[in-house]
Amino acid sequence: MTPPLLALRERQVALVGNPNVGKSTLFNALTGLRQRVANFPGVTVDVREGSSARPDGLLRVFDLPGTYSLRPNAADEAIVAKVLLGPAGDSLDVLVVVLDATNLRRNLYLLSEVVDLGRPFVVALNMADEARRAGVSVPRQRLQDALGVPVVETVASTGEGVEALRAALDGARPATRVWRFADEALELQLSGCAAANPWESLRALDGHEGLREQEVAGRYAWINEVLLGADPEALAALRSRSERVDRYLLHPLLGPLTFLLIMGGLFQAIFSGAGPLMDGIEAGFGWLGAAFEANLGEAFGPLATSLVVDGVIGGVGSVIVFLPQILILFFFIGLLEDTGYMSRAAFLVDRPLRAVGLSGRSFIPLLSSFACAIPGVMATRTISNRFERWLAILVAPLMTCSARLPVYTLLIAAFVPDRSLLPGVGLQGVVMLGLYLSGIASAVFVAFVMSRSRKQRGRLLPLVVELPPYRRPSLLATLLKLRVRGGDFLKRAGTVIFVVSVVLWVLMTFPRQAKPAGMSDAEHQALSLRESYAGRLGHTIEPVVRPLGYDWKIGVGVIASFAAREVFVGTMGVIYSVGDDADEESMDLRQAMQNERDPETGRKVFSLATVFSLLAFYVFALQCGATVAVVKREAKSWAFAIGQLLAFLALAYCAAFVVYQSMCALGFG
Repeated sequence: MTPPLLALRERQVALVGNPNVGKSTLFNALTGLRQRVANFPGVTVDVREGSSARPDGLLRVFDLPGTYSLRPNAADEAIVAKVLLGPAGDSLDVLVVVLDATNLRRNLYLLSEVVDLGRPFVVALNMADEARRAGVSVPRQRLQDALGVPVVETVASTGEGVEALRAALDGARPATRVWRFADEALELQLSGCAAANPWESLRALDGHEGLREQEVAGRYAWINEVLLGADPEALAALRSRSERVDRYLLHPLLGPLTFLLIMGGLFQAIFSGAGPLMDGIEAGFGWLGAAFEANLGEAFGPLATSLVVDGVIGGVGSVIVFLPQILILFFFIGLLEDTGYMSRAAFLVDRPLRAVGLSGRSFIPLLSSFACAIPGVMATRTISNRFERWLAILVAPLMTCSARLPVYTLLIAAFVPDRSLLPGVGLQGVVMLGLYLSGIASAVFVAFVMSRSRKQRGRLLPLVVELPPYRRPSLLATLLKLRVRGGDFLKRAGTVIFVVSVVLWVLMTFPRQAKPAGMSDAEHQALSLRESYAGRLGHTIEPVVRPLGYDWKIGVGVIASFAAREVFVGTMGVIYSVGDDADEESMDLRQAMQNERDPETGRKVFSLATVFSLLAFYVFALQCGATVAVVKREAKSWAFAIGQLLAFLALAYCAAFVVYQSMCALGFG
């Protein structure tokens, strides 16, 4: 029977747990496709939100980042502390503490802290199937008796226990503090505090000497009591299977070789698998623009049509076209994370990264930046050391992202000879590889210089990384996370690039130029650009870019590409009367650029020196408005974001200058 309408209500539930406990998989099982990225009032970082229908109303579920303690050491752990300890937590009705049934000793510490908050909660003993297979005696009843709250065994990957967990939410209640100080005087002092909950009482005693050590000892004493029923030999057997695999994957020689093979396969999948999808998206937006112009162009008029087709559709399309590469990258990252391999990868790269001031914690952010710097910068939240996180944010945009590829492809295909160096190895491919390696080398160089210029050197803590047991990944869970990540990327990148694209359209369209009789549309488009605000700006900066081998037209392309690097290609299409729908594969654009000559000297504008100067410029320049906005958000500083933009612009200018002048001296000008 359906409850009366007045009885329906909405309850808010937050999932709390350590990393690698299957919390996100449980979140997916509870909410399915009803997910989005939400923002708590007073908390500036987003968390995942989903909804689940119940007979008595709607259940809103929040998946908080993984944390080991409510005393945060990293940005994502600070999110949990802000939510649970701040005003945002007042709106939560129930907490679900998710524990790994195979690793309770580590998990129960966070549980003991949640108890101290005095909030209603239930416990989900996740991965119960793994514990059963290993012969581990999970102390569910002992834990339930100790806490006085429902404790449910779950297997999130299969849905086992999920309905029981939903039902158990009705029995959520606060629990009495479970641990005690060994120091009787300190225990009496804590018990006598008049705070609303034990956590606030502890904060009132923070100045007491030895408080933290005694608190940790008291919590682990309780944990040992709860775990008396667990079989340590069975737990050791569960871990030993993964340790046998690690003998090969963490081997000093086989481990790095396997890592390189996996990463090589990952990048091959990105570029080979994404190509047809990117072509389809590009064709789709081209069709959409043409359809709008054909069907609604007359009604809207030429100016409004140009705004919609060139500014709106073109701007949004320039972002979405790179979504396949980003999704493929995060799909494989998600699978590798679920299997437990990414923790091993962080361990393998820790030593070489530490030499330049980073650590294995920076591996995922830097890897993500090869698709796009935006998710790479956002992924730095997991880095606990403040300086290392700052350094990872700084160098992430130097990784060769997808947006650079159209520029590289156009210039290499048009001006680098298609010559074979070795069987199966061409000069154009070597140049492209060199650009990728240059990006990596520049990131290493910048990180090395910044870490060595730091006043307090040698302060990076050793990498302490948990190596979870190898597990079979959940395809559904990976796809659901992919959906949220993809939507988050489109929201963040698309909105910024949309605005910048419209602004650039205005600069490249006004003031309007009348079309002289007998002039073709393409020639009129080039004339309009030359006399536009953007064209005038190009002529203004021409003396500055001349030492790099650029004329005013290239200067306009460089300015326009601040919206997104790939905009350079479309801008060149407009400038050379090919059309703004030209891409890196356009033969007309290639030929127009090859034939372009300086009207004063008669020399080719795009000499090899100019081409390699441009390539060097785009290796370093942070030509991405969306990335600047995200860096400001994550670093919480416009000074940092603008400083990074200007520093990389200066670095790009110097690199382009050195390359151009050196190649001219060698006779390639």
